[in-house]
Amino acid sequence: MTKQDWQRWQFHWNNALAACKSHGGSAEPLATGPPATSKEIEAIEKEVGSKLPKSLRLIITSYSGEVQVSWQLPDEAQRPETFREIFSGGISWSLKRIKEAENERRGWQKNVFADPKDEYDAVWHNKLGFMQVPNGDVIAFDLKGGDDPPVVYLSHEDGECHGYRLGDNFIDFVDRWTRIGCPGPEDWQMSPFLASPQSGFGTDSTNASEWRKWFGMDAQQD
Repeated sequence: MTKQDWQRWQFHWNNALAACKSHGGSAEPLATGPPATSKEIEAIEKEVGSKLPKSLRLIITSYSGEVQVSWQLPDEAQRPETFREIFSGGISWSLKRIKEAENERRGWQKNVFADPKDEYDAVWHNKLGFMQVPNGDVIAFDLKGGDDPPVVYLSHEDGECHGYRLGDNFIDFVDRWTRIGCPGPEDWQMSPFLASPQSGFGTDSTNASEWRKWFGMDAQQD
């Protein structure tokens, strides 16, 4: 991850916000905060009982400890059939939201998905939530993946992308999602770009190309 990569992310985020507005949608200005301190990271690690993944630590200590990107298309937007379920997008992270997302994940695991021997329940175990989804789902790190684990989707209601890998690590996840404007974060909005449970976002796929063309995202700076 370089300074140029960080600038490219911001370019694509702003591009997505502008693209949404070109369709008559609404978008909040890109918001970024200062890098997190070691003391702040140690405090959140103590609260969640887990070390933060290596690539997440790199981003929040070197570039920004908090990011907020949010856009929403109008109901009347005439989307291609493949993308008819996509109505919003955005990405957000902060130390505070990591704690909130992990608490939500733990609540689902304890109260609903408690059986590690059950195939569906087991997906909720050994994870670290870091992003809440408005419908109650959680985007999390799979802690079985070492010190820089993959990012996965956790659905609480039999979502089609339950357990799907969204990126090989935090940087890969953000990079892939950013290249297509961060549609989501509900799994049904992401699914056109997820070819298989292990593929991650297919940024060079036909769907990704057609989406960027329709949405109006400039593909430069890739």
